[in-house]
Amino acid sequence: MQLQAAKQRFETQGLKLAAISYDSPAILKDFSERHGIDFPLLADPKSAVIRSFKVLNAEAKGMTKGMAYPGFFYIDESGVIREKYFEAKYTDRFTANNIIGKLFPELTEEVTQTVELPHLRLRLTQSDHAVAPGSRVTLAAEIELPAGVHVYSPGVTGYKAIQLALRPRSEIKLSEASYPSSKLLYLEAIQERVPVFEGKFRITQDVTVTPSETRDVVRALVSAQKTISVAGELKYQACDKTTCYPPTSVPVKWQLQILPLDLKRSPNAIRHN
Repeated sequence: MQLQAAKQRFETQGLKLAAISYDSPAILKDFSERHGIDFPLLADPKSAVIRSFKVLNAEAKGMTKGMAYPGFFYIDESGVIREKYFEAKYTDRFTANNIIGKLFPELTEEVTQTVELPHLRLRLTQSDHAVAPGSRVTLAAEIELPAGVHVYSPGVTGYKAIQLALRPRSEIKLSEASYPSSKLLYLEAIQERVPVFEGKFRITQDVTVTPSETRDVVRALVSAQKTISVAGELKYQACDKTTCYPPTSVPVKWQLQILPLDLKRSPNAIRHN
């Protein structure tokens, strides 16, 4: 289960995972027992705690009235909120493993593939392998360059920058790729300073598993488990102090197992009126 795996990763950093829900204690107890959840769940049927954290979705109506915007707070041991990650739509949400990967990249364990390429080593990783519709997942290309070799960062002028380019498809929504901070390298031969990446670095891109049309929503909620591929290219041109090698384009691919949502309802006696 995703949350259990996330809980274990949090605990390696001495942190705790907890969840707040506007549901009643009885509904939360039924849910946690069915899914084997052993970390704290806070029932907030009147949305008092949700309001105190200023995350109440005031536009939510019907069965979603009183809900918070889906997301996470990272609270340190002194009770200070250090980071927050929230979505505007209640159907879209970060996975717990996604947040752990953003806060503690060293805990990203889901290695998909390792490839030795001309002038670099490439590892493909992902925050989650199995997700439900609406989940936001981080895909990453971890790159290691040999000593003395560099690639150009996005925004460079006159050179071919490294680029992670994923192909769109109907089942996912792509966020912008995220690149680390570059360093300025002085090229003595041409007396020019250019932004580059050296050594080890990561390019990440979040994708949200989301139906593209309204009629697909119902199908996604009740459909059987399926697997989709998220594919694209890593484009780069490696250079050293004397040579810029020919541009290279490498195919990349991640697999996502899409799980149908749990539609089992709590017993009639404890449901919302």
